[in-house]
Parts: sequence; structure tokens; C-alpha cells
Amino acid sequence: MTGDRASLSKVVSDHIRGRILDGRLKPGERLVEDRISAELGVSRVPVREALRGLSTEGLVQLARHRGATVAEVTPELVAELVEVRTLLEALNARLAARRHDPEIVAALQDTLRRGNAAAQSGSPDQLARLNGEFHERLAEASRNSVLTEMMRSLRERTGLAFAINGRSRAREDWQEHAGILAAVIDGDEELAALLASRHVQNAAAAFAKAQEATDEAAD
Repeated sequence: MTGDRASLSKVVSDHIRGRILDGRLKPGERLVEDRISAELGVSRVPVREALRGLSTEGLVQLARHRGATVAEVTPELVAELVEVRTLLEALNARLAARRHDPEIVAALQDTLRRGNAAAQSGSPDQLARLNGEFHERLAEASRNSVLTEMMRSLRERTGLAFAINGRSRAREDWQEHAGILAAVIDGDEELAALLASRHVQNAAAAFAKAQEATDEAAD
């Protein structure tokens, strides 16, 4: 793979981020520079830069003697992330209901259609990608660039935890997305905010249940 350092670093970063968020790379898993550079056909320099960038996003942890690993997710961290994301998702949905335009609504409806189809038979990575696309477009509908950037970071960090839900909540997720979008289109700010915050809380509850089952199985 050829290109300038900045573009190569972004390609590597997007590759690793995607695998973390769709659950193929698990919390605590080592990210070996040599292996990643061989897999992508790049030198270790853009891989190292990508890992540094992902560490600032909270998706990767860097340790002096252990190297890079996928960030661990503790129940305490998830609770804090959910607490903040619940509030911001509500604000985002409220603004989207107030400021949306036909173009972004059409884009959201297209994502919703593909998401519903993926919920029936799609792969976990496809579901993760479409979920991110829906929330990214909903953030765009708010027309607040600061909020959009904050939401992207929070979404990725909570996505690291929620990846454990896999396909188990796929249908519920997209039913909830449909409800949020309907409220946005109707311009119902209060309902859109309520459904958006409830959506995060439902995903968090599913995470807690899945984590409990995992811990019991480990015992």
C-alpha cells in the first residue's frame, strides 16, 4: 500500500477502529505492529501513528513493556460513558427534530432501510457500520459541529463496550432507530429526546446482562 504518511495512518486507524467497534478485536487483545503492518502492506511508522491516535480516542491502551492493546472496558467506565451519552443523545435528537432538512432525512431513511435488512441477516461488522452511520447522520441533522464531534467520540467508546451485545439486540436497535427518526421527522423534540436517551439506556442494560453472563461462564 502506497501513499503519504498522513493518509496511510488514517487507513490503518480506520481499519483498526472498525475491527474494534465490530467486536473482532476484543478488549485486552494485543495489537502487534509487525502483524498489522504485514496485513495491510505498510511500514510500522503509520501503524505506530495510528495506534497513538486511537489511544487518544480511548480505544487503545499503550504500555511501555506490553505495547498496544485494545482498551479494557470496566463497568464503572461504561456507567460514566452512558451517563454522559444519554444526556447528549437526547440533546442531539432534540436539535435534529428542530433543524433537520429533507436531504438528511432521506439519508437517514436510507440507512434505516439497510439497517433493518441487516438486522435480519447481516454480519456483526455490517450492523456496527450501519449503526455508526445512522448515529453519525442523526448528529449531522443537529447542525451543531461541536456536538457532532463529541458524540462521535462517545459513540465509539461506548461501542467498544456494546460490541458484546453482537446481534442479540439488532432488531430492537433498529426498531428504536425507527422511532427516533419518526419523532425527528414529526418535529417532536420531547419525544425524540426521550426515545434517544432510552435507546442508550436499553443498550447499556443489554451490555450489563451480557457481561454478567460472560462473568458467570468464566467462573
